[in-house]
Amino acid sequence: MGLVARIVRWALSTWFDLTGWTVEGEVPATRKFVIIAAPHTSNWDFVHFVGGADRLNLNLSFMGKASLFRWPFGGMMRDMGGVPVDRAKSKDMVGAMVEEFARRDEFMLTIAPEGTRGRAREWKTGFYYIALGAGVPMVCGMMDYGRKVVGLGRAIMPTGDYEADMAVLREIYSGCTPKHPQGSTH
Repeated sequence: MGLVARIVRWALSTWFDLTGWTVEGEVPATRKFVIIAAPHTSNWDFVHFVGGADRLNLNLSFMGKASLFRWPFGGMMRDMGGVPVDRAKSKDMVGAMVEEFARRDEFMLTIAPEGTRGRAREWKTGFYYIALGAGVPMVCGMMDYGRKVVGLGRAIMPTGDYEADMAVLREIYSGCTPKHPQGSTH
């Protein structure tokens, strides 16, 4: 990991501690899974989640638009776990990430299913179909502002029955307080 990425992680981890946040949950034994980062209603979610991930010894990855991976930030973005995605060229984001899972021995892909920090009517489905296609579990990652806790909840293998699996996820996230509750879909 490069110097800038180490400094950024240290700063986020220190902020996490100074603001009184804690972690709960356990990392699954497998080192390949999709982390559902929800609810996602604020830029602060990233700060808290990275701090919590550091405490849980998670080597997170995330997708980012390709333009974020250019100089001067490209190296740092990759060091932080970023996987560049060219939205103009890649119509099959799910397939590209399934291939990424097949290529790696360890891959903890973090996805915010709301796809935005603003009000989303419903979750986007990509996280689900990536996990299903890659044959990996979905791990419920949470930022609970009511309790100041970042955590990992249950690991759920997608069954292929999207509606049934989403009902389970809605139940898991029902007790989690987002930073901006009016912006949350669940």
